[in-house]
Amino acid sequence: MMDLYELTMAQAFWSAGMAELPSTFSLFTRSLPRRRGYLVAAGLDDCLSWLERLSFGPQELSSLEQLGIFPTKFLDWLGDLRFQGDVRAVREGTVVFPDEPLLEVDAPLAVAQMAETYLLNQATVQTTLATKVSRCRQAARGRPLAEFGFRHAQGLDAGMKVARVCRLVGVEATSNVAGALEYGLGVSGTMAHSFVQAHEDEVSALRNLAEALGPRATLLVDTFNTERGIAAAVQVASEMRVRGVEVAAIRLDSGDLDQLSRLARHALDGAGLFTVKVIVTGGLDEYRIAELTAGPDPAPIDSFGVGSAMVVSADAPLTDTVYKLVSCSGRPVRKTSSGKVTLPGPKQVWRSPGFAGDLLALRDEAAPSDAHRPLLELVMREGQRTEAGRRSLAESSSHHAGEIASLPAELTDLEAPAPFPLRLSPELEALVARMDRSQI
Repeated sequence: MMDLYELTMAQAFWSAGMAELPSTFSLFTRSLPRRRGYLVAAGLDDCLSWLERLSFGPQELSSLEQLGIFPTKFLDWLGDLRFQGDVRAVREGTVVFPDEPLLEVDAPLAVAQMAETYLLNQATVQTTLATKVSRCRQAARGRPLAEFGFRHAQGLDAGMKVARVCRLVGVEATSNVAGALEYGLGVSGTMAHSFVQAHEDEVSALRNLAEALGPRATLLVDTFNTERGIAAAVQVASEMRVRGVEVAAIRLDSGDLDQLSRLARHALDGAGLFTVKVIVTGGLDEYRIAELTAGPDPAPIDSFGVGSAMVVSADAPLTDTVYKLVSCSGRPVRKTSSGKVTLPGPKQVWRSPGFAGDLLALRDEAAPSDAHRPLLELVMREGQRTEAGRRSLAESSSHHAGEIASLPAELTDLEAPAPFPLRLSPELEALVARMDRSQI
């Protein structure tokens, strides 16, 4: 799980006697994706698990030998390699902004370099997805949300990570059974149109489903004509009520969801089926959900099932994360190429109360005030997780809920969020100026 250049650089560092030099690499994002006012940090647990397991066994070494690139003595060095460095990171679920490190790795130069691909992969995909899911949940304005996109996730691993970040940001349920069991989510599902099509008529199909599932039955009503489907569902739900069973819901999957949800709620209430919920699915994202929940008379929708657009972060699938060397042998380093400038030295991010602004400082600087809190904490020491590195997904989810609750409205605007104020500490600004003068 590495790019080739990490291994070839490691060999070159090793050949030059530089492999064991102390170094710090910083993982951060250069900019926010389109329409994003914030990011939700995610993926740390998987990053730490990989670092704990980092080693080259006989099979890996044999495969590398077959490439015909690496000398035997270097492969022997790889065989003894373990990650024994430190990692500082923001808590999963934390709201973060550009230039703020999600994590920093302190380790021997060659070892820290070899971690680049995996750490970027997991931090990037999970942060991208967690941000998208968080926005969908925000748009729902307190209504339950279920993730229905496993079939359209870009690979099974990505589908599982979607379920993980759903748990992180407080989504109630997923259709992914494995994801629900792995990460402690509720499991949710209704029926496909094929179930209705397999029957001679719609009423028989809905009746058979209701009889099989009882109070867990959600009746899909848009296979043919949605208005007639609603009428059929009301008939079946009324029959089941006579038998002492309340079906769970009806589901709308196409058409004008605002109008049809009002029609469905009116029909259900008219039949005395006040406890039967209205669920909507079908091409939803945060923008469509926000339209349905907005205003003084929002659509009478009880919950949303969100699939493809959410699980691939369709409107902004790329987060520009990078993993850059910021210190080597105690010497701060800085990249100054056009459009890709980096800030030197190990960092700390200090957050003021109420998201009034963040201060990006050098790691060893004192807190700017008693009111500021540090975002980066030690999660791994000498290759072993600290207590902070062992936090559960449930703890991270509670932390995220507090973060979102305190975000100012201007940062959560779905279309045009305000820029977040981040400033550099005087010490960091002075270091940048000294390094830039020395390169002139």
